[in-house]
Amino acid sequence: MPTWGATIWGILASAVVAVLAARLIVRERRLSVLAVVAASALLGPLVWDLILRHTGGDFFVDAPGYVFPVSFEDTGSGVFAAAIGALCLGFGPQRADPGRRVAVNALICGLAALLVDTYLY
Repeated sequence: MPTWGATIWGILASAVVAVLAARLIVRERRLSVLAVVAASALLGPLVWDLILRHTGGDFFVDAPGYVFPVSFEDTGSGVFAAAIGALCLGFGPQRADPGRRVAVNALICGLAALLVDTYLY
């Protein structure tokens, strides 16, 4: 189980990576969208970590391999971040945007959380 310090560092890094990706990849400029992207990428891993801690999740095992050593915990962080992002963006600042744009920003939230969780903590 990661320490609380590592967890806090990881969720903050997920938020920063997600905002940078949304800004640089899809050239998102609206502060409301960037704020929701950051919050989703932060809340997804946090909620998933809290669930694992509460249930005593002891399956912290990475998949074999050097290129992409993902685990169930890493995947959960990405899934939760993408789901929270899709809901908050779709019902929030991107409600009038095309679904594709909402989906891309939600995917950015999930991928940022997954990659930070897999490689950085």
